[in-house]
Amino acid sequence: MVADAVIYHPSVAHYLKFASTTVGRDKLLRTLQYFARFYAWYLLRTNATATSIAPWEAMKKQFGLVRKVLRAGKNVEHFKAAAVAADAKTMDPVLRYAAVGRQLGYAGYLSLDLATLLDATGIRKSPNAKRLQQEAYRFWAIGLLCSIVAQAYTLRQLRQREARVDRKEGEGVVESKRIVIERSASRLQLTSDLCDLTIPATALAWTKFDDGFVGLAGTVSSLIGVYMQWKKTA
Repeated sequence: MVADAVIYHPSVAHYLKFASTTVGRDKLLRTLQYFARFYAWYLLRTNATATSIAPWEAMKKQFGLVRKVLRAGKNVEHFKAAAVAADAKTMDPVLRYAAVGRQLGYAGYLSLDLATLLDATGIRKSPNAKRLQQEAYRFWAIGLLCSIVAQAYTLRQLRQREARVDRKEGEGVVESKRIVIERSASRLQLTSDLCDLTIPATALAWTKFDDGFVGLAGTVSSLIGVYMQWKKTA
């Protein structure tokens, strides 16, 4: 039966496992949100009609709001991760401090973002919402910068490890393959962080990227997030 072959295919089971996670759903929504941001900008630049732009603007705003609701309470997870990283005495000091900074940055971002939730949903308007959102972006940028430092340091350490590897020995070959995998993961995370940094940097007026550039950068980092979460749920 064709229907049975489709329903019981391993890819369907994998998709269901992926979609059952909050992170998986968030990454998919984030991809659509930032693509909509890019495409709305593109339509505006090509003199499209307002009726053509409206659905994409709505997608950008509504998916952003849905994601804000979905991540409510996630700040606790990052506060705990920061405490765990701070207690990891055996970790490389640079990576340890970067991990603490990254997690506290994300925790601060999500805490302040949560404080604007009632205003964003229209339940209770607040005159402080805009200022809180700006401070949230500042914390997000700090978290991303710490992550970028960690990935740059990791790539440097991997280069040093690779220089000491003797590929003529069996253990050296295994170590070389392990380094390739770790380097690939680190580069992917670094690319994602650099793309994400354009968002708070633009919101804080540190840079002057337009919505098209930010939308594309956000789409790329979101697709990387989808890929990484897909691999985790394999």
